[in-house]
Amino acid sequence: MIKKALTIAGSDSGGGAGIQADLKTFQELGVFGMSAVTAVTAQNTLGVHGVFPLTANAVSAQASAIGEDLPPDAVKTGMLFNAEIILAAADSIKNFGWKNVVIDPVMIAKGGSTLLQSEAVKAMIDYLIPLAAVITPNIPEAEAITGITINNEENKREACRIIHNMGASSCLIKGGHEENTEESADLLYDGKEFTALISKRIETRHTHGTGCTFSAALTAELAKGSTIAKAAETAKQFIQAAIEETLVIGEGHGPTNHWAFQKRMRQI
Repeated sequence: MIKKALTIAGSDSGGGAGIQADLKTFQELGVFGMSAVTAVTAQNTLGVHGVFPLTANAVSAQASAIGEDLPPDAVKTGMLFNAEIILAAADSIKNFGWKNVVIDPVMIAKGGSTLLQSEAVKAMIDYLIPLAAVITPNIPEAEAITGITINNEENKREACRIIHNMGASSCLIKGGHEENTEESADLLYDGKEFTALISKRIETRHTHGTGCTFSAALTAELAKGSTIAKAAETAKQFIQAAIEETLVIGEGHGPTNHWAFQKRMRQI
């Protein structure tokens, strides 16, 4: 049986992040990908040059078309931009009873451009996070959601607990933004246990779309029936390969290599 995954996210004209990264990742992991576009961005590796949000009704209509004919086995959200679109996404998830929901709370682009309006954070907390099987914030996003500063392991654990108490079944805080470390340490919390996901830190500027790609890989694995812990492990391996086998394209923050993981698997 063909497994299907839906991404509700923004379009990246540069192809490294957003729905483009999500669909590439779904394909690489053997899952049929579908999308509901929330906004069109004009961007490349040098930055975001424009954000053009769709209406909440347009997002709802896309999600409904998917739900009525192609029910997804897993759903991820990415850039939702404003409170109205967050509510549209949350309503679609609830109305269709979609499970295996992965929330990637995209807030800021690599170049620093804001991708989520400040007043939308409360809507995310109130309406979207309670629907999450797992939420995958990086450290700045986790700080924005919880209101606490994260600069050590205990802060990370406390942030996980706070987000879990907001209703997310699991919280996975990514460690890519930590400084002066030789490892990238993600932390997964399922309400009972903490699990560390460790990989070697790669010094490169070509990390555009890492968050989108990681959460998309996790979504694809959930669609195929993996547990959250196992899906997170595979997603970690997927993004590590994508960063290590860099494409070196663009003059700024270049994209990751979405086909690196499968290339490695074929060599085993």
